[in-house]
Amino acid sequence: MYPSFAGCRTRVYAFIEDPKNKRSAMYLSKFQELKIYIVNFTDLSRDSLHIYAGLLLFFIVAFIHHRQVKSRWAIWTVVMVAIAAELFDARDDLINHGYWRVGASMHDMINTIFWPLLIWLMARFRVWKG
Repeated sequence: MYPSFAGCRTRVYAFIEDPKNKRSAMYLSKFQELKIYIVNFTDLSRDSLHIYAGLLLFFIVAFIHHRQVKSRWAIWTVVMVAIAAELFDARDDLINHGYWRVGASMHDMINTIFWPLLIWLMARFRVWKG
């Protein structure tokens, strides 16, 4: 059903339903193929995967950087990766739709950044005493 990544040198096109009920081909970049593979492998929604990816990246960088949740490196890494991922999505939107779906990109960035930012703010301003 979905493309395999092993030895695939050709571009993958997925067929989507056009609003006029005509079949059209949609270009999938390697980044989009990877996202589809992860969604199918984990059987989670894209929104929850954005949340988990943001939290995982935040905790990994916080652990590496002096094992502190209040590390500025951790939150800035999450923000930069979220922006970079949405720029890749914007590129694919421009190729496939002819315009950038800014609302969907903002939704994805908020999903990715919200919980790491909340945890960082609580650690930074010492909501937890101890």
